[in-house]
Amino acid sequence: MEKDDLKILAQHLANPQGEKGIEIGEMMNATNIGMTLESIRTLAIEDHEHILEIGHGNAGHLREIFSRAAHLKYTGIDISETMHREAKKLNKEFDGQAEFVLYEGKKLPFEDKTFDKIFTVNTLYFWEEPVDFLNEIYRVLKNEGTVAITFGQKDFMEKLPFTEYNFTLYNNDEMEELVSRSHFKRMKISEKEEEIKSKTGDETIKRIYTVLTIKK
Repeated sequence: MEKDDLKILAQHLANPQGEKGIEIGEMMNATNIGMTLESIRTLAIEDHEHILEIGHGNAGHLREIFSRAAHLKYTGIDISETMHREAKKLNKEFDGQAEFVLYEGKKLPFEDKTFDKIFTVNTLYFWEEPVDFLNEIYRVLKNEGTVAITFGQKDFMEKLPFTEYNFTLYNNDEMEELVSRSHFKRMKISEKEEEIKSKTGDETIKRIYTVLTIKK
């Protein structure tokens, strides 16, 4: 891909917009599904819990969440108007159980201690003030709640041609240091590996990623 194409791809990965954004949303759902399912498994979702997903994309994985337990409530939040509309359209069957919220990317528009479980996949790179945002997650998490933050390892991500455009990358040590500066007290790191088709569509690559589980 040419430099300008890579810049456009990076912009859409951060905030999908328009018809191209819908295509990117479909591609992200497909290439990230392994990371998403691993995050959902890590949460150990139980009956009657309220789940928050930060950066839901087109939310094509919602059925998997609702299959995990009974009487769940799901809230998805995203900065992309395109993904907000697309997720609502694709998940009409879950009206009453799922809601989708559009926000500006910094403050979570929820009351303190609202959610039992929170997860986010491949959004960390775009957090402008990561410690402040971790503290926002802390604020809306219940005292016994669990958070799963899933991200591609820095060494792996640096090899992708689009990540030089407004991505902030982290290795496990850097992420641990960030969490230690937040209100969170406990964390566990689990490193995973999978084969995926690259987002530039050129090849199959081996992705190394981390599921970081944190608790109050």
